Amino acid sequence: MKTKMFVMGALAMLAMSSTAFAQEVTLRIHQMLPSQAAIPARAIEPWAAKVADESGGRIKFELYPAMQLGGTPADLFDQAKDGVVDIIWTVLGYTPGRFPKSEVFELPFMTGDAASGSAAFYNYVMANSADEFAGVHVIALHVHGPGLFHSKDPINSLEDLQGMKVRGGSRIISSMLAQLGAEPVGMPVPQTTEALSKGVIDATTVPWEVTPSLRISELVKNHTGFSGDKGLYSQTFGFVMNMDSYNNLPDDLKAIIDANSGIEMSRQFGRVMDDGDSSGLGVAVKLGNNLVQLDDAETARWRAAAQPTIDGWFAEMSALGLDGPALYAAAEAAIAAEAQ
Repeated sequence: MKTKMFVMGALAMLAMSSTAFAQEVTLRIHQMLPSQAAIPARAIEPWAAKVADESGGRIKFELYPAMQLGGTPADLFDQAKDGVVDIIWTVLGYTPGRFPKSEVFELPFMTGDAASGSAAFYNYVMANSADEFAGVHVIALHVHGPGLFHSKDPINSLEDLQGMKVRGGSRIISSMLAQLGAEPVGMPVPQTTEALSKGVIDATTVPWEVTPSLRISELVKNHTGFSGDKGLYSQTFGFVMNMDSYNNLPDDLKAIIDANSGIEMSRQFGRVMDDGDSSGLGVAVKLGNNLVQLDDAETARWRAAAQPTIDGWFAEMSALGLDGPALYAAAEAAIAAEAQ
C-alpha cells in the first residue's frame, strides 16, 4: 500500500512539474526601430517587463529591434500573422490596402495628441474595422502626435512645398503630399536618415518623437507645424501577437496578456509618443533650429488643399462597397469622445 501511495505521489509530482514546465514560454518581439527609440525603450520594454513580472517569470521575452530577425518593415504584420515571430510592432500603413477602414485616422487634420488619439483609434477599430486584424491578437493600437515637416529649406507657406521631395510614411500621406504639390517619396521610417543624408529627399514627414533616434534635427534645420490642436497627418500603429502564440498559453497566462492589452495600453503607447514629441522638440531647440508655426490663415489654406485627399479616400471606400463618410464620422466621434 505504501509503495502504491509513493508511486501515485511521485506521478502526481511529475505531472505537476511537467505542467509547470509546459506553462513556461519565451516570446520573441520584432520591430523596426533602434532599441533606444521612444516606443521600443519606453513602451515595449516596460510592457514586456511588466508581463514577465506578473507571470512570475513564466513568460519571458526576447526583444529584436531594427529588423534583426530579417525582412523589411512591410513584412512585420505577416511575420506575426504567419508565426515567424510571436509579437510585432509596426506601422499599419506599410502594407497599403490591407487596413482600408483603419486608414481614416491617417487623413489630414484628423488627430491631435497621441494619448487620446490612440484610445480613440482603438475604440474605432474595435467597433468598425476589427475584421482587418483577423488572424492576430491585438495588444495595442495607437497613433503618433501631430504630424509636421522637417526640411532642409524652410517651409513658411504652401508655395514653399511645391516640387519638394518629401518622404511619405504611408499611402494616404503620400497621396496628401501629392495633393499639396510636393513630390512624395514613400519609404519606411528607418530609411529616412540615409535618404536625407544622400539628398534622396529634401524633407520628411515624421513626428517629433522619432527625430532623435534618426538624427533628423542634425540633418535638417527647419521644422514646420500647424496652428490648432490637430496635426497635418498621423500614422497608425499595431502591437499585435500571433494568434497561435496567444491561444497556446494556459488561461492564467492569457489573462495576464489580456490585463496588459486594450484601450488603456493603447493610451499608454500614445502617452509615450507624446512624451517623445516633447523630447524631440527639445533637441531641435537645443540645436538652435528654425521652428515654424503656421498661423490660422495659412493652416486653413493647407486644410483646403488637403481636402481632395479625404474626398479621394471616400471614393476609394465606395469602390470597396464601404461608406467612407460614415467611417469618417465614426472616427471623428471616437476622437471627440476621448477629448471630453
